[in-house]
Amino acid sequence: MIKFENVTKSFKDDFWKKPKVVVDDLSFEVKEGALCGFLGANGAGKTTSIKAALSFIKIDSGKISYHPSMGKNFNEVRSQIGYFPEGPYFYPHMTGRDFCMYLGQLQSIPKNIVKERMNYWGERLAIAFAFDRKIRGYSKGMLQRLGFLSTLLHEPRLVILDEPLSGLDPLGRKEFKDILVSLNNKGTTIFFSSHIVSDVEEICDSLVVIRSGALFYSGKTEKLLNSQTSKDYRVAFHSKELSPRLKDIFKQIQEREGFYLGNIPNDKKSDFIEEMNNTNAELIEFGLERLSLEEIIYLTKDGSRDEVRGGK
Repeated sequence: MIKFENVTKSFKDDFWKKPKVVVDDLSFEVKEGALCGFLGANGAGKTTSIKAALSFIKIDSGKISYHPSMGKNFNEVRSQIGYFPEGPYFYPHMTGRDFCMYLGQLQSIPKNIVKERMNYWGERLAIAFAFDRKIRGYSKGMLQRLGFLSTLLHEPRLVILDEPLSGLDPLGRKEFKDILVSLNNKGTTIFFSSHIVSDVEEICDSLVVIRSGALFYSGKTEKLLNSQTSKDYRVAFHSKELSPRLKDIFKQIQEREGFYLGNIPNDKKSDFIEEMNNTNAELIEFGLERLSLEEIIYLTKDGSRDEVRGGK
């Protein structure tokens, strides 16, 4: 649906200084029908990449292309995209209704269709009650809802969102995530950046992760998680006492009031299971230990890049 090929973008803060590379030889592809998360620390180059994809800024080198079915030229492609920026501007003197009608007019959508879609999304996004209020009186969460609604008015095939969950309470984030999944199930391709990694992990089937403007990983979410799975097993169990054999099996173990939590190496798995069968211990948890997505992205060292990047 959208493809980056060796894209580089730099900015020059000062005439006498060397330009700063913000996007560094970046290549990835978001396939049609994907629900793809775009992750990276603040300043990693996510917003710059999105602006480049939308031709808001010119890249230094490389190529950004869209699937031919999106249109023959960029004007046709643009009409198929719904974009919601991190810091949108709203006309404060307008009501929410006027704002949506105005955007519908810019997109040449018949008024009756705009009203129909406003009613539908207004209820789903819980913002219909405020349509006739001046936007200047909207809270941050209400602005997020109105902005998201306006992004969907023309029923785009590709939705690009920059931090869409920012400013929402937990209930609002859940509502947005449910809508993103629903849209994707109906065939809409979604590409969105977020700093809330757990939300991305929960709903995205694929990921693009960048570090300092360069690609860290592109591919299936589950593959990245599995690539960082430890060879150790994490176990938890209740027991009146710990047998000497179990003590020898564990690499490390903690105990509190008969509750044991620890790690055993892969080659000790059979010994652990056998010993547990010979005791009256109550097994609570047994499984391979793996990092969370947040730990992989923000806590793994740069040296681990070659182990995870480039998955499809």
